[in-house]
Amino acid sequence: MEMTFEPVWNSLIAWYLFLAGMGGGAFITSAFLHWRHPHAVTMRKIGHVIAPVAVAIGLVLLMFDAEGGLHNPLRFALLLHNPFSVMTWGVVFLAGFMVVSVVVLALDVLKKGVPRWLELVGAAFGLCVGMYTGALLGVVKTFPLWNTALLPVLFLVSAMSAGAASVLLTAIFKHPEEFNRAGVLKKFHFCLPIIEFVLVAALLFVTMYNSTAGFESVWSLVAGKWAPLFWVGLVAVGLVLPTVLECRLLFFSSKEFEESRTAHYISAASDAAVLVGGFLLRFLIVMAALPITVS
Repeated sequence: MEMTFEPVWNSLIAWYLFLAGMGGGAFITSAFLHWRHPHAVTMRKIGHVIAPVAVAIGLVLLMFDAEGGLHNPLRFALLLHNPFSVMTWGVVFLAGFMVVSVVVLALDVLKKGVPRWLELVGAAFGLCVGMYTGALLGVVKTFPLWNTALLPVLFLVSAMSAGAASVLLTAIFKHPEEFNRAGVLKKFHFCLPIIEFVLVAALLFVTMYNSTAGFESVWSLVAGKWAPLFWVGLVAVGLVLPTVLECRLLFFSSKEFEESRTAHYISAASDAAVLVGGFLLRFLIVMAALPITVS
């Protein structure tokens, strides 16, 4: 009987998935700021810095995780020979994103204007990178928690949320005046953890009923080994807390309080919680997934 083996990721890959998604989301945030908050020049530049740095660190971690990047660097180049492979397209998306984001950062450093078309190309690559981080796991068919069309969508929403949180968190301390005027971005960001919560619930519901391995994976998250980290870390801290804090600031606070330093610290706590949740989402999905076994 012919046997096939699927790659099994460990905890280090969660950092890569998180950083790559956050980098793509940060660039998308900068493009959004250009569209809705053109005055927020410094915040846009913050996103342009976070984007390539986060993805580059993630790629280094990926090389350590894959080991081939250290022992056989040509292994990554060989990924380009198969146009039907998700990993091949991932290399294309990541390479394109890195080139565009580095060029944009260089233009910022040289104090030259970033062409609108280049920013849109970078945002498109950012979207692709965000979805690819979910598709990378999704092609592993023997793990029901990963092999679902919901995962790339969930990871994209989480990437956009983490990217926006990283830009907003930095802006709170580096340029609070621009942060105060980025109301549309803050309201858009407020919606993302809510959407993420719905997608997480849908992912668990679908996975629970598709196989025994799927049920056991979900059970380990909601009532088993990973339950404390899932309920406290991901749900309470990463999703519910930011929603509650931002709801208080955006809809139940005066403009004077919203622009106060106290409100800034509350926003900082909210954005930090989003980042914690973004990492834990990937960590838990990677670590809790169980394979289908054939007896």
